[in-house]
Amino acid sequence: MKKRQNLDHGTWDAVSAGAVEIVNRERLKSRIERGDRLRVKLGLDPTRPDIHLGHTVVLRALRRYQAHGHTAVLIIGDWTARIGDPSGQNVTRPQLTKDEVTAAAKTYLDQAWKILDQAETEVRYQSEWFDRMRLEDVVQLMSRYTVARMLARDDFAKRTKDGRPVGMHELLYPLLQAYDSVAVRSDLELGGTDQTFNLLVGRDIQEAYGQQPQDIQTMPLLEGLDGVQKMSKSLDNYIGIDEPPEVMYRKAMAVPDDLILRYLQLTTDATPAEIAEDARALRDGTNPREIKQRLAERLVNQFHPGAAPDDYRHEGGAFRNAGPQELSMAPGERTIAQLFVEAGLASSKSEARRLAGQRGISINEQPVSSTEEKVTPQDGWILRRGSHRVVRVKLR
Repeated sequence: MKKRQNLDHGTWDAVSAGAVEIVNRERLKSRIERGDRLRVKLGLDPTRPDIHLGHTVVLRALRRYQAHGHTAVLIIGDWTARIGDPSGQNVTRPQLTKDEVTAAAKTYLDQAWKILDQAETEVRYQSEWFDRMRLEDVVQLMSRYTVARMLARDDFAKRTKDGRPVGMHELLYPLLQAYDSVAVRSDLELGGTDQTFNLLVGRDIQEAYGQQPQDIQTMPLLEGLDGVQKMSKSLDNYIGIDEPPEVMYRKAMAVPDDLILRYLQLTTDATPAEIAEDARALRDGTNPREIKQRLAERLVNQFHPGAAPDDYRHEGGAFRNAGPQELSMAPGERTIAQLFVEAGLASSKSEARRLAGQRGISINEQPVSSTEEKVTPQDGWILRRGSHRVVRVKLR
């Protein structure tokens, strides 16, 4: 995958593959077809050290541009990660310290090189420009955008309507991400569909600073192993690209049947012809497990090319058949939040509340909606967080 390809008229289909939306599609297509070398930007906030398959969707899009001769500009958001991105979750993401972001960024980059060509990637840190910014520069940046337009963002609008606070510092996040495009003179920015608002702000800010607005290409958000929510470590519905081969194989075998083709398309090197063949096989009644096994093997081979199939299949199968962990628990009434903390499925009551808001925890396969409700656990209760953390209650 890392071999550079020659620019030709057929590269448009390759670099635009899987895109949900492309702003200025015709202009971007014409620039690519006439052989322009574009600066393609992707910003990453290293809020957690590990990359999962959901992250790879947009990283793989960047790699396709890189493989076709364009400059991949990877921006490490060592400033925006400290702000806390209002990403639409029920609880605003906490701010991180500089040291936490630095440590996460190192691990993040080490894993990103499993997808990108390190030697051909331009890595930039926001601190290169933001550490030098004066208050006058910040005021100038803020003057290029209006409060009304900022509050039109879906998440800000919803929180305002619900009476939940929006911090002044949060309004800076889209502006800082947008200024990144000015700093690196971005021609094209990639992002997930949840970043569309921020990417569009980048176009406006570039124009305000006298640059040609960047084109935009958004990529789909990958559903996690629960088949519903976006892949997320906090929901424990993820496949990490640095997980051991047997764990990756075992988790991939748990992908919902109706998402097999989507995973093949968005996360693997399978060709369109190979995916079409698997689609025909599924329509013709082939057991989905056979197609899923090919998916699992592709993923392991991509991220652990030296792994022995007999080893990871055996270990993955043993892991899968182990069943839920048994938890010895004292009888008596407690809140659902206390129950999940005691079971080790949430680190705190606030995390349990957040998970419930995302439909990420369940009791006896029934999603939890309120963690303040009091319950009296019974022998055999099944407590679940995401798809793979499951506990069976055993009363003492």
